Amino acid sequence: MAADSTFDYIIVGAGSAGCVLANRLTEDPEVKVLLLEAGPSDWHPLIHIPLGMGKMHDWMLFDWGYHTEPEPALNGRSIEAMRGKVLGGSSSVNVMAYTRGHRGDYDRWASNGATGWAYGDCLPYFRRCETWEGGASEFRGGDGPLGTEFAKTDDPLFPAWIEAARQAGLPVSKDYNGADGEGFGRSQYTIRNGRRSSTSNAFLKPAKKRPNLRVETRANVARVVLEGKRARGVDYTHHGMQVRALAEREVILAGGTFNSPQLLMLSGIGPADHLKSVGVDPVVDLPVGKNLQDHLAAMIMFTRPTNPSPFRDTLRADRIVRAMIQAYLFGTGPGTVVPGGLHAFIKTSPDQPVPDIEFMFRGLPGAAGMWFPGIKKAYLDGYGIRPCLLHPESRGEVLLRSADPTAAPRIVYNFFSSPNDLPKLREGFKIARDVAHQKAMDPYRGEETATTAKARTDAEIEAYLKRAAITAHHPAGTCKMGTDAQSVLDPQLRVRGVEGLRVVDASAMPDMVGAHINACVIMMADKASDMIRGRDPLPAANV
Repeated sequence: MAADSTFDYIIVGAGSAGCVLANRLTEDPEVKVLLLEAGPSDWHPLIHIPLGMGKMHDWMLFDWGYHTEPEPALNGRSIEAMRGKVLGGSSSVNVMAYTRGHRGDYDRWASNGATGWAYGDCLPYFRRCETWEGGASEFRGGDGPLGTEFAKTDDPLFPAWIEAARQAGLPVSKDYNGADGEGFGRSQYTIRNGRRSSTSNAFLKPAKKRPNLRVETRANVARVVLEGKRARGVDYTHHGMQVRALAEREVILAGGTFNSPQLLMLSGIGPADHLKSVGVDPVVDLPVGKNLQDHLAAMIMFTRPTNPSPFRDTLRADRIVRAMIQAYLFGTGPGTVVPGGLHAFIKTSPDQPVPDIEFMFRGLPGAAGMWFPGIKKAYLDGYGIRPCLLHPESRGEVLLRSADPTAAPRIVYNFFSSPNDLPKLREGFKIARDVAHQKAMDPYRGEETATTAKARTDAEIEAYLKRAAITAHHPAGTCKMGTDAQSVLDPQLRVRGVEGLRVVDASAMPDMVGAHINACVIMMADKASDMIRGRDPLPAANV
């Protein structure tokens, strides 16, 4: 296999982290970068029209198609584990929620060995990445590549939820990405000028004009090329050809929580006994793939027989077709609006150091879809509240299925294996139901749907959660950074025991932040770019 070409840096994965890295590293015109992505280009209109995400999910477009192994505590169910396979990665297919997490999450990282990742260290990078519609402040950015904005949903349901929170004695936040990281708050999304602000749109597309960046899509990386214990490049398949690319400085894995540990293990970096069991010769024995965690959640749905959502009128067939065309051509109209308007981060008890439950709010029923008078009747309107466990104690792992790089990894979450997780989510469920039955919700609330209505006792609620809970698609932790024996990476995100190799993605998180993880991954990649370039970090914030 002959060398195809040589670069300063090779980035594997053009997702949320990879696109940021490609942009920042190629700011230096003397640096040559190769960015490899297994998926296609992000040309599809459904990616860029915010309302298009529903159909992308329904049709499983631009998805790796992963599922977990059967989960014993979830009645043996195999759980769908969607991950983006396209330029922009999961930032091109996610629900666009922009949530950073509580400041205490990052301070916990730092106190547990992730030196340099306290909240004050991370906030300047959140700010540098972002253009917030409200303008720059001590917490928000005003001129970064990533566009962020408040939800534009025009539905009185969401102000009613806010009032219901007050009636239930729960806090309300003006900006959960600002000083008030706890409480019910108006949703924020990565949308700019009516279009999805994916990392491909925000970071990669401006950088693609630079002659020192090469981007290759449909490039499937098989292994990291090692010379002794130094990363020298990667082997990959591109258009049916076997290619080797070499890196003078570093190979940077940004494939995400499932694919980065898989590639490390295929390259001989991982748990030695496991690697031997699938026919891979171990080179460096590290706990790669361990520490897997995710947010687990289950929905409580209600019918909405009165005061129906304005969104139902939008879904009339002639109107939604016009709305999608308008959104794609002009970035205006109802196709640019996500049918959700609220997120909440709450504590199940006052002694919790950070919020331990999130409520995600759904503004339409599962049966929502196009309708037209005389042809298909409009659906019965509805809405939901989805309690989500933010800081699970259960830990799983990612394993190789075989030494074949085209075989999907084995994903074993071990949900509810910690005895504290199920009771915690059960308490979140009970609080969510209490909020939903406050007086402020009376004008909108019909019947609680049958799937949860019969779950009244603690045992019945727990049985429902085992039967219905799914992930929030926030996998993290399989290449943990830190200083203890369970760390795969040091706090500079360098693979321990290997020169010239880093991992920059959600797999590097020591544990879960209490948020949708995309904002955090973007921040991590921006901060890592300064580390890679040998620059001093931005001055820590004192807020």
